[in-house]
Amino acid sequence: MSASPFSLWVYLAQSPLLWLTVTLVVYAVTDALSLRTRRHPLANPVLHAMWIVAAFLLLTGTPYTTYFAGAQFVHFLLGPATVALAVPLYQNRWTVLQAIVPMLAALVLGSITAIVSVVMLAEAFGLPRDVVLSLAPKSVTAGVAMGISESLHADPSLTAVAVVLTGIIGAVIVTPLMNRTGITDFRARGFAAGLAAHGIGTARAFQVDPLAGTFSGIAMSLNALVTSFLVPLAVTLLIR
Repeated sequence: MSASPFSLWVYLAQSPLLWLTVTLVVYAVTDALSLRTRRHPLANPVLHAMWIVAAFLLLTGTPYTTYFAGAQFVHFLLGPATVALAVPLYQNRWTVLQAIVPMLAALVLGSITAIVSVVMLAEAFGLPRDVVLSLAPKSVTAGVAMGISESLHADPSLTAVAVVLTGIIGAVIVTPLMNRTGITDFRARGFAAGLAAHGIGTARAFQVDPLAGTFSGIAMSLNALVTSFLVPLAVTLLIR
């Protein structure tokens, strides 16, 4: 009888449904807590869901590959979720068209700043070349960033970590930073969030305001395109 609970855990741990359930339940709980705090930046559900799931995997000795085999359905939904951003874009199409010129200018400057700043900082700290290359596309969504990393013969796994950390940090600080700097235009606030913090920043922007989320989604999508062209150029010019 004493071996029964362990045997049951071994069985459940091999079931993909367990890890999908763990992911959804943890996020639902952290999102509910975030809502209770009126969406306080430090109560970001992605941030807390991430460390809770990571701690659970460590305590149970579960390899990440086993976890991902069950939770990959959530990963699959990133594609449809990105496509769904077209709905608020269409609903706010006239507002978007009116801001197209400043938006494109901010896109180019923001993309260059995101790449150059991390490359220069990494170089200043004397980080190895492969690490610098892995960090360069940190501000775009994970799938695109990892593809850029692979094309540069860098480490896609390190790139994925940098992307997630960038997104979480951006989502946490974007609202206090915008409030402190006096930026009240939700178009600008959302665009900045999507440009610097990709999907996680976009999720945060939608929590604050639908218009901010729309512009954040635009920034996230366009930045992925621009960064894929700029990173190889920046690598050639900036890395010793």
